[in-house]
Amino acid sequence: MVNIDKSKPVLVTGATGYVAGWLVKLLLDNGLTVHAAVRDVTNKEKLKYLDKLAESSKGKIVYFEADLLKKGSYDQAVQNCELVFHTASPFINSVKNPQKELIEPALEGTRNVLESVNKTNSVKRVVLTSSVAAILGDNKDLQSLPDQIVNEGHWNISSSISHQPYSYSKTLAEKEAWKIYEKQNKWQLVVINPVLVLGPGINPKITSESYNLMKQLGDGSMKIGVPNFEIGIVDVRDVAQAHFNAGFLPEAQGRHIVCAESKSFLQLADLVRENFGSKLQLPKKNLPKWLVWLAAPTVGIKRRMVSRNMGYHIKVDNSKSISELKISYKPVKETVNDFFEQMYQSGAFSKN
Repeated sequence: MVNIDKSKPVLVTGATGYVAGWLVKLLLDNGLTVHAAVRDVTNKEKLKYLDKLAESSKGKIVYFEADLLKKGSYDQAVQNCELVFHTASPFINSVKNPQKELIEPALEGTRNVLESVNKTNSVKRVVLTSSVAAILGDNKDLQSLPDQIVNEGHWNISSSISHQPYSYSKTLAEKEAWKIYEKQNKWQLVVINPVLVLGPGINPKITSESYNLMKQLGDGSMKIGVPNFEIGIVDVRDVAQAHFNAGFLPEAQGRHIVCAESKSFLQLADLVRENFGSKLQLPKKNLPKWLVWLAAPTVGIKRRMVSRNMGYHIKVDNSKSISELKISYKPVKETVNDFFEQMYQSGAFSKN
């Protein structure tokens, strides 16, 4: 049981990120002082959305320049903090060099943040943003599990640097965090494992794989059809709330799968068709698996990824997040319609 003093500052790494933006809002609205670790404290354009949150809240934001790959980079930002939220990690699916672009930032970033935590005596709890990708590699992996449902006791054992490197990077980074945690006895580690995060951002033009995927769903890129991929979906605002509760609920511990529902790409399109069907070129059918498999390399997708995911259902057990983190999930229909509305208003679907 850990009690966090809300009069002390709270560190958020990757503070300008998608999930972090809503988390910072929750912290500021609750009157906390946020130590916001960012790559460039002089980039006023990128920081203006956080500044706006601070202006209309009871809390306060203090910026610290930090680099995931630089040792000691978070030493100053963590001073006097009892609680640390480590959200910073790359989320990119299309990479040329997985080692440099995914694995090193995820792994070294985790080490560097937790080394800074170990140097201070004030920290009582670290909340790590991991992913369900550290728990499950491919949808086909579910076939070997009891009841074909995945829970927090499982680990991703099918991803590698050559197959699903993003998932591999998240697995390595979370395992490293647990390894570092087990070597000390000053602070507690609580982990959030979200599925695909969707919903409006604090920054309406934030760059994320979620944004890119929804853009392709609505801008005509997928109008001839979509692969029959099923994915877990969760609202970004619920993910932020899960982090907040994981930080401040005294009894929070261990890993937490954060997921509202599972949907296919076509089902996501169907959820927004009523509001956006006349405005956007939404897909109306699933593409056959053989065609997607054949065409996969031309769009930068590995055929093995298609073989092991397309056409397989995904079921995850979110009961721990509901019972222990007290999360009440928004319906996916609300999430995607709110997301599409923000993207539509900000010109995301306009042709260049």
